[in-house]
Amino acid sequence: MAGITRDVLALANAQPGEKAIDVGCGPGTTTAALAASVGPEGHVLGVDISQVLIDAAATRRLSNATFLVADAGAHPFEAASVDLIFSRFGVMFFGDPVAAFTNLRRALKPSGRLAFVCWRSAQDNPWSLAPVKAAAPFLPLPPRPGPEDPGQFAFGDRARVERILKGAGFTGLAIEPLDVEIWMGRDPADVVANAGRFGPLSRPLAEAEPAAAARAKAAIVEALVPHATKDGVSLPGGCWLVSARPG
Repeated sequence: MAGITRDVLALANAQPGEKAIDVGCGPGTTTAALAASVGPEGHVLGVDISQVLIDAAATRRLSNATFLVADAGAHPFEAASVDLIFSRFGVMFFGDPVAAFTNLRRALKPSGRLAFVCWRSAQDNPWSLAPVKAAAPFLPLPPRPGPEDPGQFAFGDRARVERILKGAGFTGLAIEPLDVEIWMGRDPADVVANAGRFGPLSRPLAEAEPAAAARAKAAIVEALVPHATKDGVSLPGGCWLVSARPG
């Protein structure tokens, strides 16, 4: 993810003295990077719906950043108060994305800007699709969300992203593809271990009969062997780099 983070931070171009909101900040990695850019005269507010992740972020003890457990799409931010709305993979989960982005736009100064990165479609992201496809014959997987349902790949359609942002009152849109290689683990077995801890396969693997889980894990390993090198397992990923300004 380092390359993606670098590119979206470059797109955001946070400047000394600016105020920013980091939407879906997680444990604070990007909040810390933004805080370093805005410096002691600036400020970054990291927002996430997860108390656990916000607690982890708070341990960074950043002097020019604070953290808030909230739904950024509905929280009453001070109007026209920030220079930058930023997100790394945190904006695809809104139930009503037009309303959510309208709320975020209101927090921007008239001269402010929006910058985020989101995943494209599942088909553009074999790193996510390949393990699930390999395990599917052996596990009772939940139905896949529709292409416009809230979720990881909800912004896969470029035209939909454009409709949402225009509907929320943004202008000057730039939506550019970013193709990357996603490092998934040291080797196929490491990827399988990670799949059992988090992600879409974690619950199905935990709830499956031991024999079925073992077959699913073996199938994942087999699918990933061709992608393993001395540097680990990597598969292609596809994102959108998105920027806009309030209308």
